[in-house]
Amino acid sequence: MKKTLFKLILNTIPRPILIRLSYIVRPVLSFLLKGHTYMDPIDGNSFKSFLPYGYGQQRNNVLSPSTLSLERHRLLWLYLQNETDFFTREAKVLHFAPEQCFLKHFRKLENLYYTTTDLLSPIADVKADICNLPFEDNSYDIILCNHVLEHIPDDTKAMQELYRVMKSGGWGVFQIPQDLNRDKTFEDNSITDKTERAKIFGQYDHVRVYGRDYFDKLRSVGFKVKEVDYTSKLSDEEIKKYCLAKGEIIPVVYK
Repeated sequence: MKKTLFKLILNTIPRPILIRLSYIVRPVLSFLLKGHTYMDPIDGNSFKSFLPYGYGQQRNNVLSPSTLSLERHRLLWLYLQNETDFFTREAKVLHFAPEQCFLKHFRKLENLYYTTTDLLSPIADVKADICNLPFEDNSYDIILCNHVLEHIPDDTKAMQELYRVMKSGGWGVFQIPQDLNRDKTFEDNSITDKTERAKIFGQYDHVRVYGRDYFDKLRSVGFKVKEVDYTSKLSDEEIKKYCLAKGEIIPVVYK
């Protein structure tokens, strides 16, 4: 019942409205699910269970009640915290489609000059098209662009813009939903039905399923790419405690 309700909400309420509603619902969910079995490393809160999530097939126990983080968010937080100087180095950061789980925490970091951007998000600082960005060349030390490119019809143009605005010597994380068992990316613009798109692409507003050639596409516009399996550095107990997806790859890019 809970899984069906969450799936219905995700597929019927527009994302900008969901973002606004979440600020009201989140404190209630955090209180009701308080416990000691699972922990969200982003805010340190613990719960007896996480919530289900998924536009197509629902995944159990993956959505944190307090930050609304998913597996990929918690993994990225741990990577940034333990493997980079993101939280200490002075840097200009550009964050596309800012995730709620990160926004408050990143804005508080005094070492960052932090700018968020998106075409539709109600919580972004700058409304902009990723294929035609209003930023100067070589502007940002760090770019976060997570689960955005799978929505963009011309993802090559978007990647070129990301490369253009990143400083020489800069780096970024460009996560996408990726099938590592698939060599080639699959897209079919003739599939327009939302239900069918959710079934084939994993979400009704996705335009492709990326394969392993995603890394080659990033390299083709100039990026150097490092495929980071950070879960390999974590114990099975940590993976279970933080509700992570073992083997998930973090695509880290460099210019």
